[in-house]
Amino acid sequence: MRHYNIIIIIALIALGIRTDLNAQIVISKPNLGFSQACASDTFNSYNVTFTFSPEGDITSSNQFIIELSDETGDFTSAEVIFTSAAGSVTTTPATLNFSFPTTVSGEGYRLRIKSTAPAATSTPSDTFPAYFKAQDEPFTINNLVATGAYCPGGSYLLTIDNPGGPMNNSPLQYPSLTFNWYKETGATTFEFVSSGETLLVSQPGTYYVETNYGSCTSNSYSNRVTVSESGSGSTSEIASSLGNPYCSANGPTTLSAINGESYKWFKDGEEISGATGQMYETNESGTYSVEVDLGDCTDSASIVLNAEGFNSTIDVPEINYLDEGETLMVTVTTDAVGPAFSWFRDGVQITGAVSANYEVIQLGNYSVVVSQTGGCNASIEHTFSVVDAFPAVSNIPNVISPNGDGINDTWIIPQQYVSGTNTQVVIYSAQGKVVLQTNDYQNNWPQNELDFNAINPVYYYIITTSNNTSRKGSITVIK
Repeated sequence: MRHYNIIIIIALIALGIRTDLNAQIVISKPNLGFSQACASDTFNSYNVTFTFSPEGDITSSNQFIIELSDETGDFTSAEVIFTSAAGSVTTTPATLNFSFPTTVSGEGYRLRIKSTAPAATSTPSDTFPAYFKAQDEPFTINNLVATGAYCPGGSYLLTIDNPGGPMNNSPLQYPSLTFNWYKETGATTFEFVSSGETLLVSQPGTYYVETNYGSCTSNSYSNRVTVSESGSGSTSEIASSLGNPYCSANGPTTLSAINGESYKWFKDGEEISGATGQMYETNESGTYSVEVDLGDCTDSASIVLNAEGFNSTIDVPEINYLDEGETLMVTVTTDAVGPAFSWFRDGVQITGAVSANYEVIQLGNYSVVVSQTGGCNASIEHTFSVVDAFPAVSNIPNVISPNGDGINDTWIIPQQYVSGTNTQVVIYSAQGKVVLQTNDYQNNWPQNELDFNAINPVYYYIITTSNNTSRKGSITVIK
């Protein structure tokens, strides 16, 4: 009897081993739902699709895991960026949605899929660029002074302004970012010069810097600075931190000169006692000049400062979109003394609209005139348009003209493809770069001014509905 029991136990163990050995799956190479990942705080949703077989060998405790390589495609220190809930994925093909970590920055990433029960690993995906755009807005260099100068045989140091503030979200506040400097070679062309937080310039030209997001498009770039050799037709400038004109009732403005070793400031031709720094603060109108010692030579600049003015901003873009039943609250912010407000629709003044806020309930062309009634007597006009967010159109247009005239400024597509339909809209440049990828299209591309070299450039689109029906075509941009 003992031998019989032993035989049964051995048979059961062998059966278990055989069952475990049979519980195996094969996971296919991941199919990416994107060609490049340009993530940010406002968009970080991507998907990957894969197959596995046989379905029946997946256990109820199985989890699928997405691993991300380093920027060279190496999985030695792979990072887990997604783990499915146990037993949540049981059918093939499967699509997983995930977000990229904020540390991604490179052109050669890959993904792979792993399962836990049974354990299996796919082959890696194709390589793709991935960046997280921690800072994606313009910033300043050279204290916003548009010029620089150096002595013959010398150089001039360009730096990214820091710390940041409400007027300048400096990318230096984000330690993970790197930067590329460029020199303009024509009206619309440029060449790479160097990488780093600063640039030592020894050749005349116009320079600027961009945050390095590789092949991803970005708004993280600086103002242009024209650098020349002192004494060879250089025209140095002075920048006013509050602009020019500005209103002295709101406090002083700061005047900034180019980089140098020492400084002398003058007002109306008279040297200002004690004014020997790169910056000078004032709240008075007048002609200000500065002499800058560059070491082996000197440079000078001047500004006719007008302290009688004010600042005013409006919190809506030039073109706004309203769906049926929606309203738009518009607010004007100003530092004017005793401000007065007059609102207009299609050129007709709106009765009773005399505050800094106005709730728009109708489509049309609007404007608001902000007048300063005390201190600086001046006025500023802001204009904007309100159009139908999702007009009923029957065809996908292949031409747009984003020239700000309110007509055909954006790519308006039929309602079955826009926000709320879970349709993916992807737009590529002629070079194959993704300029838009969204499942919530708002009929608002291009939101920002397009920067291109060609006349009437052509873009390409792929529209994929929730049931995987696709439409493809081109869009010609006419300026």
